[in-house]
Amino acid sequence: MLILGMEASNDIIIILLLLSLVLLFFYIISYKFLRYFLFLFDPEKIHKISFVFLKLLFSIPSSLSFWKHFFIVKNKSLEKTVFGLNFDNPVGLAAGFDKDAEIFDGLDTFGFGFVEIGTVTPLAQDGNPKPRLFRLKKDNAVINRMGFNNDGVEAVVSRLRRKKSNIIIGGNIGKNKLTPNDKAINDYEICFEKLFNYVDYFVFNVSSPNTPGLRELQDKEPLTKLLKRLQEINRDKSKPKPILLKIAPDLTNSQLDDIMQIIDETGLEGVVATNTTINRDDLNTAKVKVKNIGNGGLSGKPLKDRSTEVIKYLSKKSNNSFSIIGVGGISSASDAIEKLNAGADLVQIYTGFIYEGPSLVKNINKGLIKQ
Repeated sequence: MLILGMEASNDIIIILLLLSLVLLFFYIISYKFLRYFLFLFDPEKIHKISFVFLKLLFSIPSSLSFWKHFFIVKNKSLEKTVFGLNFDNPVGLAAGFDKDAEIFDGLDTFGFGFVEIGTVTPLAQDGNPKPRLFRLKKDNAVINRMGFNNDGVEAVVSRLRRKKSNIIIGGNIGKNKLTPNDKAINDYEICFEKLFNYVDYFVFNVSSPNTPGLRELQDKEPLTKLLKRLQEINRDKSKPKPILLKIAPDLTNSQLDDIMQIIDETGLEGVVATNTTINRDDLNTAKVKVKNIGNGGLSGKPLKDRSTEVIKYLSKKSNNSFSIIGVGGISSASDAIEKLNAGADLVQIYTGFIYEGPSLVKNINKGLIKQ
């Protein structure tokens, strides 16, 4: 029986290896064909199925080194030191993809310089009712109203404890939906304390449009109070961690000026610019379809120019006095270079990763080397 069990196990490994080779072909040679097939199904279901497959794939002995051979680009010119951390390259995966820290070690094989997990809240929560994730294929965009669905900070910490790779991890933290804004600091404190030993930097998320009332915390007075408290806790640590603020693209220049003043007053390391937008202007997708989708944050190509404008404004107005992670609409090396030239120190991708595939990371890094 033991021998039969071992043979069955070997057969499964062989099947998975063959399947990985087939997928590798589609990823590298014809990702558009694979994308066409995947896009026939509900986006959230495909996301979950993909995670199941990737978990199995990454669990195969030697599979990680196999994938690294195809995706990782090593070059001294890509290395950057930002807010005291040494990055192998400036291309990261934005929060929301591996929100529960399930496959961060495996994602290292796709060539990312860092991975941001979350948004994490103190207690597990289901998020908003489904459907809540929608593709706008004509715009290379996505609308989501997920609502911080996650397994809770305890579950995330239990997975981060098993970390094997050297990938830099960011912890994106938020508040539970049922927590009133006047008690929000308690949620952020809980997540900060529990994640502190397991992440390399923190992102304070008050800019998601999918949690009722959350963006009210972006106002100058409550935001300053929240961040000052978090920094007090941080500075009491023997080795404080970098804290960044994730901001919305829908802020006015006056509000961006307030953000810069808050950063100066609280001593934050910088910002993640930007989150998704509630703006629906100039889309190629039919207006009736967009209207029927309803509320949610828009990400992808339509966000590219506005996020770059925000980066450029903050960088120029602040005289590069704080670090900026640029995110929003990056789907090519030229898009990433545009963000970096605008003043970003690092960049992140998410929607572009879905539309272009894992080779996007490699293509961006190769483009950065050539420039």
